[in-house]
Amino acid sequence: MNELKGKVAIVTGASKGIGAAIARQFGAAGAAVVVNYASSKADADRVVQAIVRDGGKAVSIQADVARSGDVKRLFKQASDAFGPLDILVNNAGVFQFQPLEAVTEAEFHRQFDTNVLGTILTTQEAVWNFGPSGGSVINLSTISSVNPVPNSVVYSASKSAVDAVTKALANELSGRKIRVNSIAPGATATEGLTAMGAVGTEYEKVIVVGIPMGRLGQPDDIARVALFLASDQSSWMTGERITVSGGQR
Repeated sequence: MNELKGKVAIVTGASKGIGAAIARQFGAAGAAVVVNYASSKADADRVVQAIVRDGGKAVSIQADVARSGDVKRLFKQASDAFGPLDILVNNAGVFQFQPLEAVTEAEFHRQFDTNVLGTILTTQEAVWNFGPSGGSVINLSTISSVNPVPNSVVYSASKSAVDAVTKALANELSGRKIRVNSIAPGATATEGLTAMGAVGTEYEKVIVVGIPMGRLGQPDDIARVALFLASDQSSWMTGERITVSGGQR
């Protein structure tokens, strides 16, 4: 697996879950990987250690993607470590499922600041850090962006915005040889889903009933698609939203 040999990638929110799986997949494919995290340094360092143990290159860098100063520092430190950027994965995201009457301004801004503003700020900075051959931006969406479930009004709206950002920037940046695509996972067995009580419980069985392939997704299921979008195998793809959900809609 040398699809990304010589490439440099930043994966935001990569200390656990889907982001960690993408970082490990990229490292195994030959990329030098920046494992970004907001607060879970120990988890991020474990991801770095796993990549290095398998012969790859990686560093962990703390940054809150919703803060422009943090984002600039993230890219500066990444450039100092590995040189010009080739791949950006906007995986950092937050969510909270709650009924309409429980939604607050603070919760709205928390989710939109990380999920939407963070995606814009990091991509803005990536444009100046990509080399002359351009680069690949991969945004993490969700199937709920087009088919929202109850109690997800803020989260689903934020990810619908990510879909729009993906299409808008694909059109805007194509002249700079920068491709922008997104992945929309279905129910995936991450720490977040576990914390919601949806893994290894009766609730998981309820969810799986709606998944034609009969199981929850695993982070590596998503990571393999991210690898495709990061590699030259997808060199004529931009503005696309790839659903990875086991048939779940």
